[in-house]
Amino acid sequence: MRYTLFLLFLLSCTAFKMPAGDPPTKETIIKEDIPYLVDFYKNRHQNPEISLREKETAAALANELKQIGFEVTENFGGYGIVGILKNGEGPTILYRTDMDALPMPEKTNLPYASTKTVEYNGLTTGAMHSCGHDIHMTTWVGTARAMVKMKDQWKGTLMLIGQPAEEIGAGAKLMLDNGLYEKFGVPNYAMALHSSPTVPAGQIAVTDGYTMANTESVDIEVYGVGAHGASPHMSVDPVIIASMIVMDLQTIVSRSLKPIEDAVITVGAIKGGTKHNIISDQVTLQLTIRTYKKEVRELVHKRIREICRGIAIAAGLGEDKMPKITVPDTFTPANYNQPELVNKLRNSASTAIGKANVLADEPKMLGEDYAMYGQTEHQVPSVLYWLGTVPEARLKAGEDLPGLHSPFYYPDPSTSIETGINVNVQAMLDLMKG
Repeated sequence: MRYTLFLLFLLSCTAFKMPAGDPPTKETIIKEDIPYLVDFYKNRHQNPEISLREKETAAALANELKQIGFEVTENFGGYGIVGILKNGEGPTILYRTDMDALPMPEKTNLPYASTKTVEYNGLTTGAMHSCGHDIHMTTWVGTARAMVKMKDQWKGTLMLIGQPAEEIGAGAKLMLDNGLYEKFGVPNYAMALHSSPTVPAGQIAVTDGYTMANTESVDIEVYGVGAHGASPHMSVDPVIIASMIVMDLQTIVSRSLKPIEDAVITVGAIKGGTKHNIISDQVTLQLTIRTYKKEVRELVHKRIREICRGIAIAAGLGEDKMPKITVPDTFTPANYNQPELVNKLRNSASTAIGKANVLADEPKMLGEDYAMYGQTEHQVPSVLYWLGTVPEARLKAGEDLPGLHSPFYYPDPSTSIETGINVNVQAMLDLMKG
């Protein structure tokens, strides 16, 4: 009798599979990966490579994608990489990380601080990930790893971009000019994140519409007539002319633009003269200009030309000595977050980390060449959000928070990375379903 009951039990197990344990949740998959990812982050932090020199960084990212099944193309637009993972019919999502560091010494005193040096503009200086690109890369790797482990929950294509030279505004253009969309297809959505030096780790901030500005560098060559410093009446002093130009440029925003328009005109450098008692015949001004709208940008250019010419004429200079204004043909365009996509991201982020941790952001006059991926003829809907990175200890201490590009900036790696991956994966899953 016992033998018969045992046979019946075996037959029932064969006919009806015993229930397996519940599959791990998204949160569990991500959390279990954090130790590996923090080690990856520290390695990248200790080995920064500046713009157009990201050879080892790109190789490390490419290797991570290859190990989990991505088809990877390397050296695409400089050291750019493109990772493709196809998982059935569905939307294509482009997710970009930048890879380059900055030529500056680190002063954080972290146990894993960068001690690397680089030759830059004829000088030997330190190198540091002071803009958070090491967090960007690690979150990007972690997102890819989580999405591969959850392949049964989505259908579509992931297009992961490792972009060089963001800090000099060149990398996105390099990759697009190299035929990114022509070779790999046009994505349905594009997304990226940027480390925030003011938002606490564990939170994000995002807004729709313009979030970052057109950024461009303008050079002004100011001419004059040189003379001895003791005989200024025999000169037309370009230092004086340049000084007047600097002051009058400040009236463009306050008097030429509508009060509701946004623009910044900063003279970052003045170069001229060689000695105390020599009035030179030339001075160079270097400007950075930030705007959002095309018509505002064009008006700023127009007023710069008018101001420079007017002051030179008033100084008595002839046509052969009018200031020379150089505006490069290329510039970093303003980043525009597509409102519908922002709403989707907010909803996904609220699901992932809680609505209270999804903050409203305000536009900034910073620049980010990620904007270019959404401004081709294809008009790909794109979004860039701010990932909170400020360590809780720094907030409790009440100390002044260092900004990006500061030698004292550092994030909370574990919390920042986990938050970014949670938001990214939930957003991707929702977009794939939607």
